[in-house]
Amino acid sequence: MTPNKDSPNPRGVPAVSRGNARGLRQTPTTPERLLWSSLRDRQLGGFKFRRQHPVGPYVLDFYCPVAKLGIEVDGGIHNALTEYDEDRTAHVERYGYRVIRFTNEEVLDRLESVLRRILDAVDGL
Repeated sequence: MTPNKDSPNPRGVPAVSRGNARGLRQTPTTPERLLWSSLRDRQLGGFKFRRQHPVGPYVLDFYCPVAKLGIEVDGGIHNALTEYDEDRTAHVERYGYRVIRFTNEEVLDRLESVLRRILDAVDGL
């Protein structure tokens, strides 16, 4: 039997979500690129982070496996997607993940504060 591109793999992630994550990793936004430059290579408190991590049909911008912490960086479009974001967060939380959100402006203008909040969330296991 040939796998359907929408069928889940053993972790419950549809193949289409894995493909979306791959594409998102190749085209990060400026705030995502900036935040990733501070999270990658265990720079923040020695914690490992992944970017564009699929969870079910959704993709988290960043994910810290040891803390099961998802980090979302939201642009202006998310002002109109409040219900979608709430559903998405609820879905991800059913997997036992916590999600924290930042706006693009927070990342661009107050990166140190964002990093401190992320570190507090990861340290607060």
